[in-house]
Amino acid sequence: MSFTLGVVLFALGIGISIALHEAGHMWTAKAFGMKVRRYYIGFGPKVFSFRRGETEYGLKWIPAGGFCDIAGMTALDPVTTEEAPRAFFKKATWKRVVVLSAGSGMHFLIGIVLLYVLAVFSGLPADNTSALAGRTGCVPATQNPVTLAPSPCDPNSISPAQRAGIQPGDKILSVGGTPTPTWSDTVNAIREHTGPTAFVLERDGHQIDVSVDVATVQRTPVLAQPGHPNPLESVGAIGLAQLTTVQYNPVTAVPATFLFTGEMFRATWQGLIMFPEKVPAVLKAIGGAPPDLNRPVSVVGASIIGGDAAEAGQWAFFLLLLAALNFFVGVFNLVPLLPLDGGHIAVNLYERVRDSVRQRLGKAKMPPVDYTRLLPVTYAFILVLGAISLLTITADIVNPIRFPQ
Repeated sequence: MSFTLGVVLFALGIGISIALHEAGHMWTAKAFGMKVRRYYIGFGPKVFSFRRGETEYGLKWIPAGGFCDIAGMTALDPVTTEEAPRAFFKKATWKRVVVLSAGSGMHFLIGIVLLYVLAVFSGLPADNTSALAGRTGCVPATQNPVTLAPSPCDPNSISPAQRAGIQPGDKILSVGGTPTPTWSDTVNAIREHTGPTAFVLERDGHQIDVSVDVATVQRTPVLAQPGHPNPLESVGAIGLAQLTTVQYNPVTAVPATFLFTGEMFRATWQGLIMFPEKVPAVLKAIGGAPPDLNRPVSVVGASIIGGDAAEAGQWAFFLLLLAALNFFVGVFNLVPLLPLDGGHIAVNLYERVRDSVRQRLGKAKMPPVDYTRLLPVTYAFILVLGAISLLTITADIVNPIRFPQ
């Protein structure tokens, strides 16, 4: 039941994102005096519609997008005599670009709001490389060399990290005089020490020197692999895990949200660049190969993962996934290819630059770009995008990526 609820809620979140995407186009168009004829969510047969003012609002049966019909979206779009002064193509270039960008802008705004809510109520993922201290716990004396699982220990025992007063959020600057810029550096440095060892921490902007009595335990090598005969070796341990999430108050959450948003944009852009090389993983998934966690997923696959997260009670991950999806759609929609908004933006900017150059040369403006001449490239892009979408949806149905329970 909770899985179904999660899928429905995630799909609803996607639907709201689509509605706000089109609303972004509509609101900015109206603000600049353009005429918005229709605002619809979905495609196919109409469920219902109503008119308010000069705009018809409605819902259609197929929840796979939406559209905002602005009069005169191109010079080829027929407009009435009454609409002509308020046509899209009659407005200044910067206004057209704002309207075209507003859809992606709404996705970015949704993502930022979701991240802010996460930052305040459950925390944002910590930098997975920084040496930030997380929870402390008991130190198992040994480790199974086959499964790499630690042996049981008394959960009430005080670990060396606890005894030394290391707190969650402390940044470990050095261990035994060895700088530890990353978490792996910290782990390796601790493994090399036993007994009282000098730690330098950073807490609330201040450096703190502490002495930690590093315990001697039996562990497998760092590069050990499960299922292989891994010999145990004596190393140091203090019972400290890496910080995975950082929670903020309503004030500190603001800069933290924007910093993490920058990380999300960077990861989204890298994902788009690497997208072509990930397509084979989709084909392998359809063929029954073990799911590749880095392969592209469709909204179907994302909804399944969202349902799994809800069933596991991982609502923070649920919201993070929804935020990531909004950032991806927002960035992808700005790719300068028709029929995406980015393609329309590119055409409008090209016309502006072209006409500015001609004006400086004392030449007359050229007619607007003939969109019909761009149809072959547009159709080719739609064909490729449609094929990839069909493949990812198929993979997500026959061999979906599942959230670990």
